[in-house]
Formats: sequence, C-alpha cells, structure tokens
Amino acid sequence: MAVSSGEGRNADQDDPERRGKAHQRAGEEGLLFDGAPVNPPADIGYRGPTACAAADITYRQLDYWARTGLVEPTVRAAQGSGSQRLYGFRDILVLKVVKRLLDTGVSLQQIRIAVQHLRDRGVSDLAQITLMSDGVSVYECTSPDEVIDLLQGGQGVFGIALGRVWQEVEGSLADLPGERAEASQSPLGDHHADELARRRRARRTG
Repeated sequence: MAVSSGEGRNADQDDPERRGKAHQRAGEEGLLFDGAPVNPPADIGYRGPTACAAADITYRQLDYWARTGLVEPTVRAAQGSGSQRLYGFRDILVLKVVKRLLDTGVSLQQIRIAVQHLRDRGVSDLAQITLMSDGVSVYECTSPDEVIDLLQGGQGVFGIALGRVWQEVEGSLADLPGERAEASQSPLGDHHADELARRRRARRTG
C-alpha cells in the first residue's frame, strides 16, 4: 500500500536520546505541526504555465499528468481547441507533492495511489499531514509522534510537510497571475503568459 499511517511503526523504540534527536530533526525540517494555513478562494484558477512555475515542473509533465488523470485541473478543464485549463490552489499543491515524491525515487504508480488518498481528504486536512517516504512506500503522519517514530527508525526517510508546501505554493503564486473561473478567454491571458516568460528570462540573465 503506497500510503499508510505512520502510527505504530517503531513503537518498540523508546530510546530517549534517539527520540530526542528525531524530534530535533523533525523541527529543523519543518515536519512538526503548527497552525493550518488559510484556505484560498476556490474559484481562482491558474493557467498551465503558472501552475508549472509554482510547482517547479515542466509543461510536458503537467500535460501528461492531466491526460492520465493523475492531477487534473478542478477549476476549469480544457474544453476543445484553444481553451485554457485552470488549476486550483489545491491542484498545484498536489502537483508540487508529486514532484517531491518523484525526486525521492517513489514510482509513479505508487504516487498515483498516494494522490488518490490525498484527493479523498478535505483541503483543511492537507495542511495537517506530513508524508514520509523511504523511496518505496509513502506513509501518512497526522501527529508529531508518528513523524518522530518514522524518523528514529528509518534510514533515509524523506519528509514532506504539506503545511510547508502549502506556504511555498502561496509564496510562488503571490507574484503570478490568476483568474476567476467564469472569466472569458481574452487577450489578457496572452499578456499574462508573455509576462511570465519575461520574468523567467530576467531570472536566467539576472
């Protein structure tokens, strides 16, 4: 199973020193739980290039994942030639999590199961989850104790605190264009794409 609870794993490891080091590491990596971020407006969407920039993925990945049903735009799907997909904030959050899991070596097949698990949860829950991966399986932790148990018992365990990813996506989207779902297709969208390309060129040359 690609996503399972971290509860109960390594429960027999009660070494205070080892547990203390795991707790410190979890704090340094931002894996312990604090307050939930504020939910973004549900009717604000972001076009493909913007979603790619915020999630740090290629447009080819975005398109493939949408066509295969891994992460589809929930604000507005593509409707014929020339129409624009609009990705919601939660869509981009999941895109970024998929990218992080791929970077740890988790297979796309396992990630699909993990994403379905995340999709079944509410937006308010996502910020309170830490995903831990050993490069093969993905474990869900919903409390600091579960995170620490995995850290003190697993070698090479990689943690993804969704609350922190949420904040990273918020920061990335702050300077990128979004639009409301009911907005009509207009030349303004082309301007947004041109502006995004200009910013990318400026970052490369700067």
